Amino acid sequence: MHIPDGFIDVQTSAIFAGLAAVGVGASLKGARAQLDEKSAPLAGLTAVFIFAVQMLNFPVVAGTSGHLIGAALAAVLVGPWAATLALTVVLVMQAFLFADGGLTALGLSTFNMSIIAVWVGYAIFLLVKKILPRGKPSIVIASAIGALISVPAAALGFTLQYAMGANATFSVSTVLGAMVGTHVLIGIGEALITGLTVSAVLASRSDLVYGWKGNATVLEIRRG
Repeated sequence: MHIPDGFIDVQTSAIFAGLAAVGVGASLKGARAQLDEKSAPLAGLTAVFIFAVQMLNFPVVAGTSGHLIGAALAAVLVGPWAATLALTVVLVMQAFLFADGGLTALGLSTFNMSIIAVWVGYAIFLLVKKILPRGKPSIVIASAIGALISVPAAALGFTLQYAMGANATFSVSTVLGAMVGTHVLIGIGEALITGLTVSAVLASRSDLVYGWKGNATVLEIRRG
C-alpha cells in the first residue's frame, strides 16, 4: 500500500498531496474538540502501536505479504479526526526514516490510508454498531468489519490514482483485480487484529474507547 517514487506521475501526486493536506488540516481542527486529557495520551500510544505493527508483514498469497494499516482500529479507539493525524504521523516517519513509500508519493499514501481507510472504516463501524444490539461484543464486531472493509477501500483509492496517472503499462482492470483481491485477504488479518485489540482495551479501560462512549448504561438512584 506504500507507493514508491515515480510509480504515479507528478501531476496526480500533486493533486492528492493537496487533498491529503486539506484532510489533515481539517483533522487538526476536529481533533481539538475530540481529544481530552484522557484520550490524548491514547492517541499517541495508538500511533506508536500502529507504527510498530506496520513493520511486521504476514504472508498472503503468491509471494505477496501484507501488514496492518490500523485505520479502523485508530478511529474506534481515539476517533476519526485523531486517527487521521496518527496515521499521517506514522506514514511520514516511515517515509523519512525507513524509506517505506516514496517522499513524492507521500500525499498519495496519506490520502489512501489516513483518509479513505480511516473514514470508510469508521463509517462502516458506525453503521454496523447501529444495527447490532448495544454492548461491548457489538463494538468488537463492528470494529472488525470496519477494518475488513477499510483495507480494500484504500486499495480502490490507489487504483483510482493509478488510473489517473500511472507510469506503468499494466491495465487498470488488472491492477484493480490484483489490488482488491489481495487486500481483501489482508483485510481479514486486519479485522482479526483490530477485533482482538479493541476487545482487550474494552476489557481493561472501556472509558478510553471513543467508539464505546455513549454506550454505557446510566444508573439513576430515585428516592420515594
